[in-house]
Amino acid sequence: MYSSSSTSSLSSSSFSSSSSFSSSSDKGERVYNKNNEAQLKPSEKKALEELRKKLEMKIKTKTLRSFKSREKEEEEEEVSLWGVPLLPSKQDEGTNPVLVKFLKAREFKVNEAMEMLERTLLWRKEHKIERIMEEDELENEKVMFIDGVDKEGHPICYNNINYGNGEGEERMLMRRRVRSMEEGIRLLRFKEGGVMEMLQVTDLKNTLKRRTINGGDDDGSVKEMRSRSMKAVSVLQDNYPELVHKNIFVNVSFGYYVYNALVAPLISQRSKSKFIFARPQKVTETLLNPERLPIQYGGLKRDNDNEFKAEDEVSEKYIRGGEKETIEILIHEAGVTVVWDITVVGWEVTYKEEFIPDDEGSYRVLIRKEMRMGESMRNSFHISEPGKVVLTIKNRTFKRKKIFYRTKTKPTIYLYNLLSKKHHHV
Repeated sequence: MYSSSSTSSLSSSSFSSSSSFSSSSDKGERVYNKNNEAQLKPSEKKALEELRKKLEMKIKTKTLRSFKSREKEEEEEEVSLWGVPLLPSKQDEGTNPVLVKFLKAREFKVNEAMEMLERTLLWRKEHKIERIMEEDELENEKVMFIDGVDKEGHPICYNNINYGNGEGEERMLMRRRVRSMEEGIRLLRFKEGGVMEMLQVTDLKNTLKRRTINGGDDDGSVKEMRSRSMKAVSVLQDNYPELVHKNIFVNVSFGYYVYNALVAPLISQRSKSKFIFARPQKVTETLLNPERLPIQYGGLKRDNDNEFKAEDEVSEKYIRGGEKETIEILIHEAGVTVVWDITVVGWEVTYKEEFIPDDEGSYRVLIRKEMRMGESMRNSFHISEPGKVVLTIKNRTFKRKKIFYRTKTKPTIYLYNLLSKKHHHV
């Protein structure tokens, strides 16, 4: 929840850092709003109807053949994908949206879309994908996980890539990616007006560290990244078509190199427009409501947060280039603790915290000395007399920046120490 309505929904204009990647491919491209079937061209509707007929015939033919061998004719075989029944005659509201994804992936060529769908179903059966969610978590560390939604409601899948050595490590990495996709799909709604795509945020920081340890930009490291990226992109592109709204890459200092070396040869021109390269502190501006974005990407969300909830109000302020802005938290009573969160989009500012009492005879308290802000900040201060906590932000760049912050006060609880006979606040 915001006290200002200045945040806008996700749009191509938001991606200032990626305009060079998307502007050319977006021209003349038909926009499908959440796979809205009503937006299909007449030729595309015709292709959808043809695919439905082919699928109906294939499923029923296969069913009759298998039932004949078992001498059963009273039931039909259930064929489904992503929790959606695929038999068109069942008239499930999710069938058409799923089929449209395969058609779009093959530019509405019916036979190619049918082949792609069949290969996907076979791949899922061979690799027992339906059982992957029944497995124990592959490791406790958050490597790939779903956390929150973006401004348009797309579930966000975070991928912290760390290429290990050996085939076993490679299979484990791919299994994690597939599992994260399956978790994201469970949050999608394949129906008219539903959110049918997820958003991927891929953090390459660990990959960069590993390449540095191995000697920087050595050919072996680049070839390894390319090989494994090709396999990952191939598997996901072939078996999860049109399920990703945007691919956001962070901690990519060599964006053009990665783009040309790893991505461009593997995907269609349409898919390339979904790739965005951004610094971690730019993700807030580009993607998300700050209260739902993890702190490592410039948001306010923390694991196991006991202070704030996602629905708590977040306020906004702007700070012009070269100027100073203050946020004052007024406290009219003693005996409380004030807690605050603050982040600045793009960071690159200096930040200071102090308490100024109402009584001019009392001393000011420097809570945090001036420092360069390189992450989202949280702090608290026990108020022993009325006054105000002042947060000072100095923008040393020439660009206007947005500040997000939230505050709360809570009563201070006193514990009585029987041994020392003293009160202690917590």
